[in-house]
Amino acid sequence: MSQLSGKQADILDFLKEFLQEKDYPPSIRDIQEGCRISSTSVVDYNLRKLEEKGLIRRDREVSRGIEVLGNKARRAKIIDVPILGSIAAGQPIPVPSSDRFNNDVEDTVTVTEDMIRGRQNVFALRVKGTSMIDDLIDDGDIVFLEPAQAAQDGDRVAVWLKDRGEVTLKRYYLEGNRVRLQPANSTMQPIYTSADNVEIQGRFISSFRPFD
Repeated sequence: MSQLSGKQADILDFLKEFLQEKDYPPSIRDIQEGCRISSTSVVDYNLRKLEEKGLIRRDREVSRGIEVLGNKARRAKIIDVPILGSIAAGQPIPVPSSDRFNNDVEDTVTVTEDMIRGRQNVFALRVKGTSMIDDLIDDGDIVFLEPAQAAQDGDRVAVWLKDRGEVTLKRYYLEGNRVRLQPANSTMQPIYTSADNVEIQGRFISSFRPFD
């Protein structure tokens, strides 16, 4: 490591530790904060130096595309998932556009394929509220969903409530001609509505708590 500056050695150690713990690479902002570096441009400069020295490889097409060469930990496949807006996990809120889920993607989150369990056409939504807290889904988390139009009892789903023009994340139960949308929070009451008022939009896969 004698050929490395202090910052470069710190960054390389941080990369290895982060990959070992999280199983996906850090973002530039993660490195800046983890190594207490003054700016992201300084991080980028030192990453370029590490790359020139053959210690890392970067894929600049994705925000977390950093591989530590010779690292024993495997490099998981990295995927950018579109964040299509916000979803209520408390009281339902209006969806981010009149087209329900916003088709104009302005934001993405970079995750490993393992985090979305290898599913296809996955999209993400930011959670607002705490009604799913007992399922470890908290306000500010990002949830990953796969498109779905049907669900089994107990599935966590994003549902469109036609009469309200709103979407919410809840556990789904079909009870005769009505649907119970059950929060995972003992202090909150379920939502009851007619089955024909509910349109399932997506099925929950996993959740992610942003570090930034």
